[in-house]
Parts: sequence; C-alpha cells; structure tokens
Amino acid sequence: MPAKVKITYCAECGYEPQTVALAEKLMVTFGHDLTSIEILPWMDGTFDVSVNGDLVHSMAREGGFPDHETIVKAVRERLG
Repeated sequence: MPAKVKITYCAECGYEPQTVALAEKLMVTFGHDLTSIEILPWMDGTFDVSVNGDLVHSMAREGGFPDHETIVKAVRERLG
C-alpha cells in the first residue's frame, strides 16, 4: 500500500531547507511507493511530519527537526 507524507513547516521561521531536504530524501528512497508528499507552509515554529495521517514527528512534542532515517523508518513501517 503506497504512503502519503505531509510535512507542515514554519515558513516565517525559514524552515524551507529542512523541508526540501526531507522531501528529497523521501523521493529518492521511496519513489513510486509514495502517493504524495504534501508540503504545507505554516507558522508558529511548526515542523510536523505525518505518514498516512499518523503524526510521526512534531517539533512541539520531540523538539528540533527529525532525523531523516526516523521518518524513512516510519514510512517503511506503513508500507508493510
């Protein structure tokens, strides 16, 4: 089953480089196994990553940016 990834990031904070780097890692790693990578500019220091609707990283909860391998693992788990 393909996976859908959503990255919500703080545009006013300048988190674009981290967002693009994570999206690139996911595209290179999974290619056609992803149905989409949705990138949503937001505010208030947000950097959240969801896979198939499950929040797998929240800057507010975990602090900081996610390690790319943590997100890759979360996607793999949902791909089965």
